Amino acid sequence: MKLAVQEHLLPGRSLQEKFVFAQEAGFDAIELRGRGDFHFAGRLTELKRALADGVVMPTVCVDMPHFIGDFDPARRTDAIQQLRSQLTVIAELGGLGVVTPASWGQFSRHLPPFEPPRGPAEDRAVLGEALAVLGEHAQRNGVLIMLEPLNRYENHLVNTLAEAVAYCSMESVKVAGDTYHMNIEEDDPCRSLAEAAPYLAHMQVSESNRNQPGSGHLDWAAQLATLDAIGYDGYLALECRLRGEPEIVLPQTAAFIRKFL
Repeated sequence: MKLAVQEHLLPGRSLQEKFVFAQEAGFDAIELRGRGDFHFAGRLTELKRALADGVVMPTVCVDMPHFIGDFDPARRTDAIQQLRSQLTVIAELGGLGVVTPASWGQFSRHLPPFEPPRGPAEDRAVLGEALAVLGEHAQRNGVLIMLEPLNRYENHLVNTLAEAVAYCSMESVKVAGDTYHMNIEEDDPCRSLAEAAPYLAHMQVSESNRNQPGSGHLDWAAQLATLDAIGYDGYLALECRLRGEPEIVLPQTAAFIRKFL
């Protein structure tokens, strides 16, 4: 397993400067962020220059105001178009693929008004249709679209690894786990990782409190041992808030995680 860190957590004015810091801190790669309005495609020159300079950028995590499970058809279509573009770009960089949730902040069945304006069957149809389009595009480009389950308060569509696996009907559609969301949703995180193993392509890591690993109560030894046991050899991408200055916290975090690898 290798360590990555999301680009916005790193000090530095350029990806090259950020990568130098990341390596010195103990990380192997940078996870990019994909904003809307085709902003990510607009960075292609910058990204290709960074790639030529040796910056390792295997994945991009979507960072948009709406997602493929949106209730509004126009916003849903836009999200699909944005992700198609991001898949094309990450393929040009020789990366693994794009990480996206079904939605974020759109609705929760655990907060008022409790009942969404769309039923479960339509939810599944909408999300399945979007992932079919994205899966085909990903397959043509030799990359993956990776569905990330979020916790029940941030997303009502896909909350667990098993629910995400149910949408993996194509080789190019896989699952991205996130230890923070798993802490809320999975009865047994280790068992869930083992059961999702054939579909697990990426992992994002943060603590029970959404801060950096080592600042909460997650059983890192158990979860990382499980990933090792199932043969997971992908990235552990740091996606969290930092409690402290990055110059101090990031090297400490990398050292903390590596104790269990």
